[in-house]
Amino acid sequence: MMSFLLELLQALGIVMVMLIGPIVAVSLLLWRKRKVRKNRKSPLTEQLLRPPGHRLLMQIDALRDDIDEYLMRLMLIPTTFSAFYFSRLYVEGPNKPSIGLAVIVGIAVLGVMIHSTLKMLKCAKKLDALKAGYDGELAVGQELDQLMRSGAWVFHDVEADGFNIDHVVVAPQGVFAIETKGYTKPTGGDGKANARVTFDGQKLVFPHCTTSRPIEQAERQGKWLSDWLTKATGAPVKVLPVLALPGWYVERKGAGTVHVLSGKELRSHLLSIRRAQPVDAQHQAQIACQLEQRCRNIVPMYAQ
Repeated sequence: MMSFLLELLQALGIVMVMLIGPIVAVSLLLWRKRKVRKNRKSPLTEQLLRPPGHRLLMQIDALRDDIDEYLMRLMLIPTTFSAFYFSRLYVEGPNKPSIGLAVIVGIAVLGVMIHSTLKMLKCAKKLDALKAGYDGELAVGQELDQLMRSGAWVFHDVEADGFNIDHVVVAPQGVFAIETKGYTKPTGGDGKANARVTFDGQKLVFPHCTTSRPIEQAERQGKWLSDWLTKATGAPVKVLPVLALPGWYVERKGAGTVHVLSGKELRSHLLSIRRAQPVDAQHQAQIACQLEQRCRNIVPMYAQ
């Protein structure tokens, strides 16, 4: 029993030697943060508006943290098991190798490696999809921000009941709920054909798939926003749902309840859609006030 405890302490000692550098560094960073924040504070006195793709950016950061965690497991857990095995081998002597222990250690190390690697690959796949979505939301957000020159209010990443609306535009011409999809394109074949999506009024036909889910999602979000703004402002608000596909050429072969536009079409098309309901200046300000209260919830980074 004593020899086992000695081997365990030796293994833990090896691991602690490996971790002492990161532990000291993190401790110094935390100490510096407390010291600086004790004498300094952010000049910003209110929370900030949500930028384009804020929710996706948080998810990307979380996935990167998960990948870092699995990398740490790959480095530390096999090292700990190996240190334990070799310390036991040192105590027993090289002429008395423990075959059973070697098998157990090998299986444990292999299991950790396989599990952590598979989890990392799963995270990497999700990360690729989120990056494409974030790029799309950022591109569309930058296009929509230009509408402020025409008297529009533009809000991004509007939090709803259990979901987010990527962008909301409140213009004199109407109110628009914009869902953005950052689909990637195939690399081979005809470049023009691979960049074309067909909308028949009900579904989207891409070179690699056919789907109606983005249309249904945009329609649900538009209805929710219309109901919420109507209750919040006390006056009927008609919201037109829009689906933005940045980087794609949209071929429209039919009309539906949702307007499907490419990223570059947004500025010219939004303010000329005939089915939009004009909003007077007073009602426009009321709607913008409600949306700003919902979107102004970002704590300044220095205050975190």
